[in-house]
Amino acid sequence: MTDHRAQVDQLLADYRRSREQLASVHRELASISESATSDDGLITATVGARGVLTGLVIADEAYEKYRPAELAAQIVKLTGGATVKALTGAGEVLAPALPSGTDPQALLLGTADLGAQEIAAADVPDDEDESFDDRSWLDEADWPRAR
Repeated sequence: MTDHRAQVDQLLADYRRSREQLASVHRELASISESATSDDGLITATVGARGVLTGLVIADEAYEKYRPAELAAQIVKLTGGATVKALTGAGEVLAPALPSGTDPQALLLGTADLGAQEIAAADVPDDEDESFDDRSWLDEADWPRAR
């Protein structure tokens, strides 16, 4: 009977250690923040551990220097760069808590259980697919009526 009790105590101790490690990893992941700044210093994008944009600083001069499309492209580029750094850091934090052979990057990206074929880009739609690019959203006469 005491042997069984010792096994239960050991399992409970292992469980508590695992929970403490998980809580520690969670706290570390929550604290990860990475930023990327444009070469001219006018734009800074900050992301969290999974690449979610958490901050964006745009200097007033950026509105004068960049056209809207250029500004948007800079923001997307900087966010992507910060995301790469954040995912690398998050992977380093997460790796010790994962079973050996598990890719922390794939886990963070949600692709850990997918094969290469499943991750491949989706098919490009045919030209015959209906496109609304050349339709006015304001003129209802251009739209088919519901029956």
